[in-house]
Amino acid sequence: MSNPLDGPVRLDILGQLQAWHGTTAVPLGSVKQRVVLGALALHANRPIGREQLIDAVWGDDAPTYAVNLLQKHVSGLRQVLDPVRSARTRSEVLSWTDAGYLLSVPPDHLDLERFDRGLTGARAARAAGDLATASERLHAALALWRGPVLDGLSSPLLDAERDRLAERHILALEERIDIDLALGNDQDLVAELRRLVAAHPLRERLRGLLMRALYRDGRQGEALAAFREARDHLLAELGIDPDPELQMLHQRILNGEAELSRRAPAAHPPAPPAPATREAPAASGPAQLPHALAHFTGRTAEMDRLTALAGTDHSVMIVAITGTAGVGKTSLALQWAHRVAPDYPDGQLYVNLRGFDPQGGPMDPGVVLRGFLEAFGVPAQQIPATVPDRAARFRSLLAGRRVLVVLDNARDTDQVLPLLPGTHGSAAVVTSRRRLSALVAAGAVPVTLDLLADDEAALLLARRFGAERAAAEPEAVAGLVTMCAGLPLALAIVAARAAAFPHHRLSALAAELREATGRLDAFMGETESSDARAVLSWSYHQLSDDAARLFRLLGLHPGPEITYPAAASLAGVPVRQVRRLLGELSGAHLLEERAPGRFAFHDLLRAYAAEQAHDIDPEPDRHAATRRVLDHYLHTSHGADRLLYAYREPIAVDPADPAATVLTFTGAEAALAWFLTEQSVLVEAIMHATGAGFPAHASQLTWTITAFLNYQGKWHAWAGCLRAALEACERTGDVNGAALAHRLLSIALLQLDLLDKAADHARQALELYGKSGEKARSARLHLDLGRILERQSDHAAALDRARLARDLFQEAGDRSGEADALNWIGWYSANLGQHTDALRFCRESLELHREVGDYPGQADTWDTLGFATHQLGDYAEATVCFEHALELWRRLGDRYEVATTLLRLGDTRQAAGDPAAAGALWREAGDILDDLGHPQADQPRARLAGEKLVHPLRKGE
Repeated sequence: MSNPLDGPVRLDILGQLQAWHGTTAVPLGSVKQRVVLGALALHANRPIGREQLIDAVWGDDAPTYAVNLLQKHVSGLRQVLDPVRSARTRSEVLSWTDAGYLLSVPPDHLDLERFDRGLTGARAARAAGDLATASERLHAALALWRGPVLDGLSSPLLDAERDRLAERHILALEERIDIDLALGNDQDLVAELRRLVAAHPLRERLRGLLMRALYRDGRQGEALAAFREARDHLLAELGIDPDPELQMLHQRILNGEAELSRRAPAAHPPAPPAPATREAPAASGPAQLPHALAHFTGRTAEMDRLTALAGTDHSVMIVAITGTAGVGKTSLALQWAHRVAPDYPDGQLYVNLRGFDPQGGPMDPGVVLRGFLEAFGVPAQQIPATVPDRAARFRSLLAGRRVLVVLDNARDTDQVLPLLPGTHGSAAVVTSRRRLSALVAAGAVPVTLDLLADDEAALLLARRFGAERAAAEPEAVAGLVTMCAGLPLALAIVAARAAAFPHHRLSALAAELREATGRLDAFMGETESSDARAVLSWSYHQLSDDAARLFRLLGLHPGPEITYPAAASLAGVPVRQVRRLLGELSGAHLLEERAPGRFAFHDLLRAYAAEQAHDIDPEPDRHAATRRVLDHYLHTSHGADRLLYAYREPIAVDPADPAATVLTFTGAEAALAWFLTEQSVLVEAIMHATGAGFPAHASQLTWTITAFLNYQGKWHAWAGCLRAALEACERTGDVNGAALAHRLLSIALLQLDLLDKAADHARQALELYGKSGEKARSARLHLDLGRILERQSDHAAALDRARLARDLFQEAGDRSGEADALNWIGWYSANLGQHTDALRFCRESLELHREVGDYPGQADTWDTLGFATHQLGDYAEATVCFEHALELWRRLGDRYEVATTLLRLGDTRQAAGDPAAAGALWREAGDILDDLGHPQADQPRARLAGEKLVHPLRKGE
């Protein structure tokens, strides 16, 4: 008999959130867990990154431990959405990919997808003249709506998407009613339209449909009254008259046109006839677009989005294309404008508003409006004197026409608003280095340009200087792409230089740029507008003094991202002040807010910022800023490490600079979340500290993130940090620090299976500790050497090392170290088949760990006891031991060790003849390792697939 839960899940979001397995409703858990599912459903079958999902669920109110909360909710959703996973390691419904979380929903299993398909089919039928089929499909699609999207749930993404989809819903309703009127299916339309008008009193199309329905029903007086009500409401609420289309409908009803009650709507309703009072259009309108780039490359998604927006039923299409200097905003706008110019036969207007022109101020809107009116043949004496009157005349001129307006390089929203068309059929495309948030709030659709992807950048270069030349030197092309940071301006400058010297090798040009790394001299064009440094300066010089200073100091930050507290430390100002400054920088597109509260800029902007800092800010100021931000990272990570791994031997750190912001955490979850989000920044900070003359920060910061990087399996990054710390210690003559760095580097290399190098660093550390008479620390090195020997399958030699370590710990009086050594003696004994000895040594170890209160040591020893008793075939006792270990690891909050113990407990349940329990334990371990992004997540997968483990998990991995 089939399991009712073993099948694809069905999701309904057009109303309250519901999930079904067949006819069985799925319990979806807490409100926040339902919000997570709602966000995933809105991205169904498309991956959504962890930070993007956190932003979608919490927005600016995300807690510091949001990563952990998200993982908890995702795990809960996996259990209810895909409960029958049998031998599968990963959920087929909700999985983690390289690009983020992926909710996989089959076709027809999401009501929003069915609605979209029905709407598309209806419009296709209408375009073909099949109104009956169009009506049938629209009725079916609209019947899927049970209420507002994800009714009862709220988050930044859900609220925004609810509004967006509500607009699509009402547009579909208007289309359906329009078709029903044409088909004569209008028995109840008047009552329905009165309800809709009451709910949406500013929608003039609904008002027009109501007027048509009343007129069709022989109620001409009520239809005229409906127009008067519409006009009075628009005047009272917005101070405007009804649009020309509604006014023309009113006039036709006044005239008693019989055709109005019979005529079916066209596939695409035509624009209304022009009012008799406006200027007659010229035989052909103005065509002011500058030429487009001959080798325009990429931006396919943005071009498609602009085209799709132009095809929607906006009263007027307004798009704001924004992005950093040199990212290609004008090129995109002009390329698209030329593509769609035939769709705007009444004219294409263009103006460079010079919002960031260093040679003069921004264009005055009144001057621009005069030019636009003159382009349409309005005599100079008829052009009004004031900007508002000119704007009104311009909007009246465009009423009923299809005109495209390109407003390039806008400074702000105030400059743009008077220049926008106001009626259906026309479109405006605005470009700016600023976000133009007020324009977006007024209804413009934002299109933010990012840097070009590597493949698009390479294609741009190849098209500029020839595909054959690019194919002959692919490595040189890749190098040029990297050094240009994906910025189209930089790519264009490099391509022009390569094209000017067709016989020179591209590798020579790449070498020239490589030599200029960190400087902008390599990106100087022939004119100021093609000089990267000059173009970037136009945005920089518009900043306030405080924002300009912060921008310069950001060039000193190691990257790749910076948060409010780190930026506040860099500038030496309070966080509340730096929020405003970062907002100014991101609003000017000199900085990108890649996730809530996390900012970054591309390498060329970083180079420009660093140049400005070295030219303007004195060296002592730069040195102090670097110290403050390194203090922020060191002291914050030190506190996080103490919360997460309190059993580690502490180190002393100097007090932080008073102007540095140091974060504190309420618990281990928050500390882990901070480490997870900041790990790449911390690694870069260590490398930067080594080269910038802060060796103590490099060494101490490496120590604070050692346990985190190890347990996360970030061994390559860990090894790189340790090499930097070792260099710093050797430079300052810190013998103990160098010994510790050698020892930890040995462990990192061990994890990477670089056994010879690991042994070499362990011996160097042992030599340094031996010179200083450090018996306890020497003993630790012998334990490390034992682990290396174990990897080489020499368990007997590893056992000898563990015994030597025990003797040294005893001589040093280090009872905790002695307990650790006894545990390792037990482990190696168990691996050598000496199970009775293994149990004895482990019990001695456990007793010592209890005496000194070492909970991690106890947990580790219980794990060894579980392994030993498993080898003896006592699966019941092994289970008890592993469960003791699990209880302690969970109490300590060490998820990695929880996963490794779960794996071994699963092995025991499998050996005991309980494969279902084993599978559940392995899946739980796999989910943890997947969430941690750990490279050993293949271990549970292999077990679940029944594969023989070539490299089974060893102790300490």
